Amino acid sequence: MKLNSIRFARQNRKKQFLFICIGLFVNLLLILSACGNKNGLSDASGVFETTEVIVSAQANGELITFDVTEGQQLEANKQIGYIDTTQLYLKKMQLLGSRKAVESRQYNVARQIASIQQQIATQKTEQKRFENLVKSNAATQKQLDDINAQIAILEKQLAAQTETVENSNRSISGESSGLIMQIAQIDDQIQKSLIASPINGTVLSKYAEQGEWAVQGKSLFKVADIEKMKLRVYITADQLTSLKIGQAVEVYADQGKSDRKEYPGTVIWISDKAEFTPKTIQTRDERANLVYAVKIAVTNDGYIKRGMYGEVKWTTKK
Repeated sequence: MKLNSIRFARQNRKKQFLFICIGLFVNLLLILSACGNKNGLSDASGVFETTEVIVSAQANGELITFDVTEGQQLEANKQIGYIDTTQLYLKKMQLLGSRKAVESRQYNVARQIASIQQQIATQKTEQKRFENLVKSNAATQKQLDDINAQIAILEKQLAAQTETVENSNRSISGESSGLIMQIAQIDDQIQKSLIASPINGTVLSKYAEQGEWAVQGKSLFKVADIEKMKLRVYITADQLTSLKIGQAVEVYADQGKSDRKEYPGTVIWISDKAEFTPKTIQTRDERANLVYAVKIAVTNDGYIKRGMYGEVKWTTKK
């Protein structure tokens, strides 16, 4: 009986010792974990943003085609629809006909003055012949003077005719140029009737449907470049000394309640003006009243969403 009591006491002491060891080990893990979390604190936090563009109608008319759905990937400047251009096309055809009629009235200058030039050439031939006759006393000086006078008259007629034809052609050219400008305006209006996204991106919202009437300035859809995200964070004045444009940083995006994913980021903009801390933004120095906005470019792999909370770390690990 006494021997059993001794054995039982020994077993209790062994159990107590084991519990103490387990407790010490757990406390050590907690301490290490706390130290690790302390070293892993972010330098700033903020919200992911992206470039958003609201595409509006640039012409008036019915949406003949508008093949856009929310979530659709769009290529920059690729046509995805157009507004009715029937009246613009008919107006262009009318202007082209008017231009053709105007240009048909233009004169061929060389043809218009060819007759007078021929007469001058004939009189100059006679002039040389009579000069020789006068030298040989076979013709009078008056005959030669009459030929010289006729040549002078013809040359003046040639100059007047040339000026008249050229002025007429300039007037016709001006009228034709005006029609050309009107045709260019119609072409521009037709081009603006074509609907396209100005950037590569994803359709976030659609505000119109095919068959509806579009007016100039009416919003048609919203597109955003979600592949090139920006994390906007706010830092204190003390942190400005450790940050510069083009600096590579570590960006962390939330992945569930207790997980986060790391992305490489690049500082692309630092505000040169201080502002009061936004209510929705936390900074490392909770007592700071004035902060500076910073934008960090991040390439999205599809898991980062607009408005998602993110953190950034740029200090060197010790």
